[in-house]
Parts: sequence; C-alpha cells; structure tokens
Amino acid sequence: MLDPTWALTRPLLWVALAAMLVLLIVRSVRKDRREYQRFKRYRTTRKRQEMFRKWLLESFLTFAGLTVAVLLLAGQSVGPLLQELTTWPVLRDIRGAIAHDAELVMGVTVGIVIGAITLTLIGVAAARKEQDLPTIGDIRSMLPRNRQELLLGGLLSINAGVFEELLFRLALPALVFGATGSAVAAVLASVLLFGALHAYQGPAGIIGTTIVGALMMGLYIVTGTIVAPIILHALFDLRSLVLLPIAVFGAHRVDGTKHPIAVPFKRVEPPAPAEQP
Repeated sequence: MLDPTWALTRPLLWVALAAMLVLLIVRSVRKDRREYQRFKRYRTTRKRQEMFRKWLLESFLTFAGLTVAVLLLAGQSVGPLLQELTTWPVLRDIRGAIAHDAELVMGVTVGIVIGAITLTLIGVAAARKEQDLPTIGDIRSMLPRNRQELLLGGLLSINAGVFEELLFRLALPALVFGATGSAVAAVLASVLLFGALHAYQGPAGIIGTTIVGALMMGLYIVTGTIVAPIILHALFDLRSLVLLPIAVFGAHRVDGTKHPIAVPFKRVEPPAPAEQP
C-alpha cells in the first residue's frame, strides 16, 4: 500500500482513479448496453445461459481485480475514511444508538425483516394474480426462465453482492478519499458511479440503483462492516433473479434441456366475456 505521507501518493492515486473511471465508464457505455440489447433478442435458453456465464466471469474478473488493485494502492485510506464518516451527526447518532441500545437495534431489525417479507408476499400475490411483475428499470429480460437459468441467476446475485460491494463501498471510496482528501467526494463518487454503471437499465434503473447504492453505503458506515451490505445486496438480487421468477412465473418447473426456446414472461390477459345471444 502507498504511504499516505509520501509526496507522490496523491498524484498516483489520481492517475489510478482516472484510469478506473475511464475503464468502468467505457465498459458501461460501449459494452454493457450493447450486450444487453443483444441479450434481449435471444430466444434460446442456450444463448441466454452463455451470456449469463460470460457476465458472471467478466464481472468477477473486473470487480474482483479492480478491488484488489485499488486496495493495494489505497487500502490505508479505508480506516481513516470510515472514521471521518462516522463523525457526521446523523450517522454518529445512529451508531451511538446501536452501541448503547441492543434491544432497540434488535427490534428495528426484526421489524424491517418482517416488513420486507410482508411486502414481498403481498407483491408476489398481486403479481401472480395479474401474471405481471413490475420492475424498476429495464431488467425483465434478465429474469431467469427455467431451472438452468435460475442457477446462473443465483450465482450472478451472489457475485454482485460480494464484489460490487467490495468495490463500490470499500475500495473506490478509499481511492477517492486518498486522492482528494474529501469524504463527501468519496461517498458521492461511489454512489453516483454505481448508479451510472446500470445505464443499460434505462433512466429508472439508474435512479433506482443510485438509491440502493446510497442505502448500502449508509449501512456500511452505520454498521462499520462491509459484510452487512454484502449480505443485503446479495439477498436483494436473489429476490429479483431467483425468488420472484419462481414464485410468480414458476420458472423452477421449466426444464431448459427439454424446452430450448426461452419463452418470455408475458401477462396473461383474461378471456373476453362471451357475447349474449
């Protein structure tokens, strides 16, 4: 790791930050959007599974590789950044409540879990009734359509939960903080870039993932551990790419080896009423 007191540390971190931004932005603009548009045209599950595997491998290599490289350069900024963020009034008060009132924390946690489960069950019931699944952003084509795709959707969810959080909540903020010395810039850069990299999902997807990124950053700061947002991120994606396709559309009942054409999920319109004689 670079010594923060070394005169060349900050210039080198700026170079690393610029290179990282160029890599991620070019990947989003020139690669992700083009590949997703091509993916949406696929009709066979074989082609869809090939793209799922490609995304899984490339995202692992990209995000895991960048995380390791950034932490090797700016790892010493992780602790000082988190320490400064915890002095912000609201976050300081929340952390204080967590440290001094375990019963309150347990009650809030249980309430959030129960609320999330209840809302999910209500949403699943409504979606099954309408045979339609509202989504935030253009992700409908990504929903797995059979058992084989469900497995890949689960792996993609876990991979995103682990490595996107390590990069965007731990490594990238440390790099920005080391280069700029600003905790505000570190938080804003990580949250906004996280949202921008989901441009292939359209404007709603950018807004939705930016909000999610902000919530994950807040959870990391409040808990003081990256494990919490990793778990929440993975569960959130598993809900979208595994639970809902199973609960709403019964994707687990479709064998992709016997049904090579991956039929898109469509809303089933009720039959028209019979005409009176």
